[in-house]
Amino acid sequence: MDNIIKIDSITDLHEYSGYDKPTHPLVTIIDVKKIKPLQEIKNAKVRLGFYCISMKSDVEEGMKYGRQFYDFKEGSLIFIEPNQVATFDIAAPNKDATGWILCIHPELIRGSDLAMKMDKYHFFSYTANEALHLSDQEKITLNNIVETIQNEISQNIDAYTRKLILNSIELLLNFSERFYNRQFLTRTASNNDTITEFESVIKERFNADRLETEGIPSVKELATTLGYSPYYLSDLLKKETGKSTQDYIHEYLLQRAKDLLISTNDPVSQIGYQLGFEYPAHFSKFFKNKTGMTPSKYRIN
Repeated sequence: MDNIIKIDSITDLHEYSGYDKPTHPLVTIIDVKKIKPLQEIKNAKVRLGFYCISMKSDVEEGMKYGRQFYDFKEGSLIFIEPNQVATFDIAAPNKDATGWILCIHPELIRGSDLAMKMDKYHFFSYTANEALHLSDQEKITLNNIVETIQNEISQNIDAYTRKLILNSIELLLNFSERFYNRQFLTRTASNNDTITEFESVIKERFNADRLETEGIPSVKELATTLGYSPYYLSDLLKKETGKSTQDYIHEYLLQRAKDLLISTNDPVSQIGYQLGFEYPAHFSKFFKNKTGMTPSKYRIN
């Protein structure tokens, strides 16, 4: 098993990056040009104990977050949540490299309004190949926010510091969410191909024999088959069709259940097993939640 480098604190990150001690213990902005690692490591596997938002361009090496590599030559934004493992080269950047890395320790946001909203920012669970590609104007917008955060970090900490930093972070995340929506919309042709492929995969997965032997497909399984992260695929489908991956699974499952109830005389419990439910009671509960009636009543009607 490969050794994983664990960087749990902002102070540790500064040491690895060859930076001076941080001016704030829970948040920092690393200037890509100034990175001078104490030790250069190829294909290092790193687990960070904090959120990372990285905008870099003209970086020779790529990184792997999730299952695929991504290069930063064109400039883009990547989000990493705490305790995720990323693979990249720990090395000094080339002379043309630009960008920043905003790192936010969970303790900074704990107990705040922002902490309650973090789960809605699905892009922290996207993989590297699902990065946000920014227009020049979008880069300027985010750079200005990061500059505001940097100015606040550089000042002496007072009663307003945390609130102002959190406000700026939330603003950056909201703009990022907006820009991701734009990216989904501008990739309609590509998205349509993905939807066609997804529909083919889910139809095959709902083959009767596979349901009974392999169980009900999960969002993760379908996303992995298509080469996406679960949240990215669901967000893509939601933007294009109004339905998430889970919605599709339930829709196909319900239709298959109705077909079996009408076209066969099999007991309800057996149909539940055929559909991949571990327990018949779970099938009956699912069916009633979706239709307002039990499977037996639906069959009679």
